[in-house]
Amino acid sequence: MIQRIQSVWLLLAAAFSASGFGLSFFSGNKLDAATNTKTWVEFTASNQLLIMILSVAVAVASLVAIFMYKDRKRQMLIVFATAVGAFLNIAMYYNAKSGFVESKLDLGSLFSFAVPLFLLLAIRFIYKDEQLVKSADRLR
Repeated sequence: MIQRIQSVWLLLAAAFSASGFGLSFFSGNKLDAATNTKTWVEFTASNQLLIMILSVAVAVASLVAIFMYKDRKRQMLIVFATAVGAFLNIAMYYNAKSGFVESKLDLGSLFSFAVPLFLLLAIRFIYKDEQLVKSADRLR
């Protein structure tokens, strides 16, 4: 299971998804409506409940998919659903960005953009494994 390259991609996707709790996706000034003052905020995954839940779900699903190596079709389906969740996570980050007066992307955003890329690479190599097994079955 660890010898396969898709396991590495899935492990990287899980690690980068979990890094959203320590690294900020963006930072900027948020306007406080009560006092009409700007406050500097670094936005991480733990700042909003729905983003936090989705980030944990992407990380856990990536780790679970590593151990589903015996059922490649189901593994591919799980990883595809996880990739959709990762894209949704990025969209939710950008939606949260609209509540800021001014903001800039941070290092955590690069890691968040890498998660769906790693998941798509894992899907590609899972598919190649499936094709290899099918061709080996035809030779028997």
